Amino acid sequence: MVESLLFVGLLVAVFVGFNIGGSSTGVAFGPAVGSDVLGKLAAAALMTGFALLGGWTIGREVVAKMGGEIVPQSEFTLAASVAVLFFVGLALLVSNTFGVPASTSMTAVGAIAGLGLARGSLNSDVMLEIISWWIVAPVIAFWICAVIGRYIYPYLDAWLKLDQSPGALVELDRNGTIPRPRLGPNTTFREFGSTILVVVVACYMAFSAGASNVANAVAPLVGNGAIGMNAGILLASGAIGLGAFTIARRTLDTVGNDLTDLPILAALIVEAVSASLISFLSAIGIPASLAVSATMCIVGLGWGRATRTVKLGEALSGRESVQVSVNALAADREDEVPKMGEEAPDELSAHDLFDPGTTGRVIFFWMLTPSLSAIASYALFSSSVF
Repeated sequence: MVESLLFVGLLVAVFVGFNIGGSSTGVAFGPAVGSDVLGKLAAAALMTGFALLGGWTIGREVVAKMGGEIVPQSEFTLAASVAVLFFVGLALLVSNTFGVPASTSMTAVGAIAGLGLARGSLNSDVMLEIISWWIVAPVIAFWICAVIGRYIYPYLDAWLKLDQSPGALVELDRNGTIPRPRLGPNTTFREFGSTILVVVVACYMAFSAGASNVANAVAPLVGNGAIGMNAGILLASGAIGLGAFTIARRTLDTVGNDLTDLPILAALIVEAVSASLISFLSAIGIPASLAVSATMCIVGLGWGRATRTVKLGEALSGRESVQVSVNALAADREDEVPKMGEEAPDELSAHDLFDPGTTGRVIFFWMLTPSLSAIASYALFSSSVF
């Protein structure tokens, strides 16, 4: 019976990791694949390797926090562990059905909190710390990107010029005895460097995704000692890799195409800031949502770009209407960067980037899924069955 239950638990853990790999690969490597910098196979391989690296290093802190600090390790019986993982998988299914990405970290914590409440063993101090960071982190993400968008973005765009020239980026020079790589006929050193930057940032995003999400797949099983920490990280990373090589091929198409209206520099800033924030939180053991942070980065960056045409005090007070759009993130050339307070040549349309209805639906589901997992978990573990 125990062996059968453990087998089911491992299958559910693989299912959770598989879905994480499918969604996180698109988020991390969508810009690189969409701009033809990387192929899907290379993106899947890099996702697998860097997710493992993130989980193997700072991801251990998140596994330890979720597997024994929110509730005592003794609460994670094998049956309880399987039930918690089931709720995470169910949340993924529900959110995918409605087309909204769920926060697996928030959902997993909600299920564990429901277990602790039902058993009277919830560590309220740890839970308060986690919830506090859930509130603070999106605000930090917004303001970092708002500052970048208002004061730095146009100059970065003019300096980097992330435009692609026709032809191969790199080709082999076969004139000598040994073929040597060289830049393509139309490739500049700036283009080559910016292309490398795109890949580096994508790998960094994969690292942060692994650091944050490995725990969602295996923390309960590691917490109850069914599998060891190293084995759990390898299992979760392998499942993430499986998702990266299979279902992520569709998410890479979706994210790559969806981001064509969003300049690649904006996508890189969003990825770098959100990945840095999630890596920091993972290092201190806080399970947090990469999707929430990335969304707030997009809104903050667009808001910052749009407010360049008004004084900051007017934007904050609401005396001037600020509309955020993809055009607010459009390229400025070096000799065309408008001074602060000057009108930009683009007309800004609010609904292109920031649709209040869609944003409200996404935020609603982000709040709903952990709440449902906590309520369902509490009801289950309060019953006589457990």
